[in-house]
Amino acid sequence: MSIKVRYFASLKESIGRSEDNLEFSGPATVGDVWHRANPDKTLPDNSLAAVNMDYVELNSAVKDGDEVAFFPPVTGG
Repeated sequence: MSIKVRYFASLKESIGRSEDNLEFSGPATVGDVWHRANPDKTLPDNSLAAVNMDYVELNSAVKDGDEVAFFPPVTGG
């Protein structure tokens, strides 16, 4: 299955790219997507993930054609 991965804000800057296209041969979760795309980086605590523009947990399943997006922790004041 083919998954498009997008990174935003400081995640995009720290990774050095804005997107990836990944292929999986079996079932996968959002967390699996992060680990496949960034095997040497830990997803920062409190980061957000979305599948097809809906916020999800890292253990949410992905399917062929999904777009997975990662957002850094949000701060406010």
